[in-house]
Amino acid sequence: MQKKYLIITMRTPQFNPDIVDAHYAFLDELQKLGLLECAGPFSDKSGGAYIIRADSLANAQEIAHRDPVYTSQSSQVSVYEWQLKYQIS
Repeated sequence: MQKKYLIITMRTPQFNPDIVDAHYAFLDELQKLGLLECAGPFSDKSGGAYIIRADSLANAQEIAHRDPVYTSQSSQVSVYEWQLKYQIS
């Protein structure tokens, strides 16, 4: 059974704005695969977050570590298993 994982990306001093298009293409691919639930940037431009479905924490980390903001060292990426308690429709 897949669980939800919260991925937080925080920009580093090495942030390269040219990587943003590749990051969004990566998120689009996750959406096409049915793995992405939601995503968006923080309003202060410090980074962003997205929620994915994965089989395990290790699988979620592997997915998040393919993100171009991570592979380019433009952002630090943290992955958390999220035990969602409330969802408002």
